[in-house]
Amino acid sequence: MAEALFQIAEPGESRAKHACRTRAVGIDLGTTNSLVAIVDAGRPAALADEQGRAMVPSVVHYAGDGRVVVGEDARDRLAADFPRDTIASVKRFMGRGRHDAEATRKLTPYRFASVDGHAASDEGVVRFAVAGERAVTPLEVSAEILRVLRARAEEALGGPLQGAVITVPAYFDDGQRQATRDAGRLAGLEVLRLLNEPTAAALAYGLDKQAEGTFAVFDLGGGTFDVSILKLENGVFEVKSTGGDSALGGDDFDRAVAEALLARAGAAGTTDAHVVRRVLDAARAIKEQLTTETKAAIDVALAPGKTTTLRLTRDEMEALVAPVLQRCAPPLKRAMADAGVERGHLSGVILVGGATRMPLVRRFVEEWFGQKPLADIDPDEVVALGAAIQADMLAGGAGHGDVLLLDVVPLSLGLETMGGVAEKLIHRNTTVPCGAKQTFTTFADKQTGFDLHVVQGERELVAECRSLARFTLKGIPPMPAGMARLEVSFMVDADGILRVSAREETTGQEAAIEVKPSYGLTDDEVEKMILDSFAHAEDDVKARLLAEQRVEADGIVAAARAAMRDSPEMLETGEREEIERALGGVEAARGGSDHHAIRLAIEALDHASKPFATRRMNRALEQGFRGRDVDAVDAKLGGR
Repeated sequence: MAEALFQIAEPGESRAKHACRTRAVGIDLGTTNSLVAIVDAGRPAALADEQGRAMVPSVVHYAGDGRVVVGEDARDRLAADFPRDTIASVKRFMGRGRHDAEATRKLTPYRFASVDGHAASDEGVVRFAVAGERAVTPLEVSAEILRVLRARAEEALGGPLQGAVITVPAYFDDGQRQATRDAGRLAGLEVLRLLNEPTAAALAYGLDKQAEGTFAVFDLGGGTFDVSILKLENGVFEVKSTGGDSALGGDDFDRAVAEALLARAGAAGTTDAHVVRRVLDAARAIKEQLTTETKAAIDVALAPGKTTTLRLTRDEMEALVAPVLQRCAPPLKRAMADAGVERGHLSGVILVGGATRMPLVRRFVEEWFGQKPLADIDPDEVVALGAAIQADMLAGGAGHGDVLLLDVVPLSLGLETMGGVAEKLIHRNTTVPCGAKQTFTTFADKQTGFDLHVVQGERELVAECRSLARFTLKGIPPMPAGMARLEVSFMVDADGILRVSAREETTGQEAAIEVKPSYGLTDDEVEKMILDSFAHAEDDVKARLLAEQRVEADGIVAAARAAMRDSPEMLETGEREEIERALGGVEAARGGSDHHAIRLAIEALDHASKPFATRRMNRALEQGFRGRDVDAVDAKLGGR
């Protein structure tokens, strides 16, 4: 009884020191704001600061004296005065290169650092130049935000954390996921799992309501848009499909509004970092004000000693952001088609992300899905709450029942094979964790190694896919073509991170790689990787067949010429000429673009060379059996 009495809290008193709680937390590392949440007495709750604020602005200021300021102070007191030393919306730069679209957008107030005299893009990593000569990566900036959240949680829980589940957009690629995990480690967190944001939201709703059915999660945050179709049944959360745009969010609404405001003020195209930051902040403030009001005005200093009042109505603002919002439609259509679900068959639509507070966004969602969306859990907190539930489960918390999360691979993964063909080992929308194995062989005689090229995408040819990694397996003894046997294994873990291993079966030689960030899908690439797979499906299949037939043609031509060179005495009168004509036919067809013609030419060569090949095989058999006991050979072959 004493233990139970010690757990009683007075009204309004913090219950942060409950002995029954796990010290595992859920973290929503957001573009605009970030949160940390725990499970308290079986229910998830966001942790607030002394002022009762749960959200930490995802803003980091680097002061000239070496101090690092995070959150409200960075945003409210320093951003306007030090725009180049204050990094906001860093999530949009995670896992991206200096040359990527996000780093080259208009109205970007940052300076991008050079490294050893070379542009940061040369090493593939964005670096912000801050506080004089200092250069920081998006990973380091994110780690500063995570440190603040970690400190808040440790203060509330009264000790060090057991671990954290950090959420990521479902459409984050491998590089962006790795960068997020590394930021957590840099902040001193044990990252238990990376959890897709829509899945986290569904987890919060599903456990709260004990709901079952098929749901769409519409997640429009500050920097990313995700949509996931999830089936909830008997405690199993299965992601049926996922889609989105990792470079679309409320920030894009702000930019559209800011550009219009600058044009009205006669300052369009300005590159003054102070003005850009002030107008972006004003645009965000006006957008948020127009969520509840029909008109808004704000004073902004566009020049020294000159204050301009910027005004906008809700109708005007909605007209400016509507074209940006329409970019949500193609990913929505793809996700529904991939899941095989009609709009009218959904059990509900869940709203996630601060941008979904806008009346325009809610109308768009309601009209598109044909039903009023669910929004009774705070859309700013729902992701962190779901992450906290998952963290509590992984840390052994009680009271969750037999809940299982089944996420999916957002884009197909495979290897490059001869002819530039992409051989998919794990297909898009496969449930993770998952794995696949496939055996390959050598194409050329005396080949002593394999160059493995790991690719990601939906197209049939490697040139149309995204390169993830390359590695080499060496030490294979020279053997005839086709004799070496290479088993390649792909494993995708629960975080969606890929590990590839290769083993040559006859020698036992092995090589492996964990796919590290190969920074950045641009906006266009994200959109094209799926759309092009549909738009060019027929052409891609033809291109793949053509490439495969050309590879087969090269192999059979090389084998035929080697056979005639090695055994010329076995060619009968006129046979060489007939085979040469057939070889010429294969070579001519190979130079064309008709895979059927190559196949027919290969069959003609096979027909012309068959008698010659049969004689060579018979002689090889005779030489193999010469001088051996017939009964012994018969017994070995299983004869009677």
